Amino acid sequence: MSPTSGPIAFKASCPDCRARFELDAGALRLAIGGSRRATFYSFTCPECGASVRKPAGERIVELLTGGGVSTLRSI
Repeated sequence: MSPTSGPIAFKASCPDCRARFELDAGALRLAIGGSRRATFYSFTCPECGASVRKPAGERIVELLTGGGVSTLRSI
């Protein structure tokens, strides 16, 4: 990372209004459960206000946690 880089922005899209945008780590939440089905990330669409929940595989979990996204672990 270069010294001039700013905060990390994550590209996302809304399945409801189909908007594409970038979100900072504070706008995302990651839930890590005991199964693939229980592991997901969520955010509120800045365009239409919809609550969005998407599955998170290992790579997504790695990127989000490395980027400072708040994580909730469940058993």
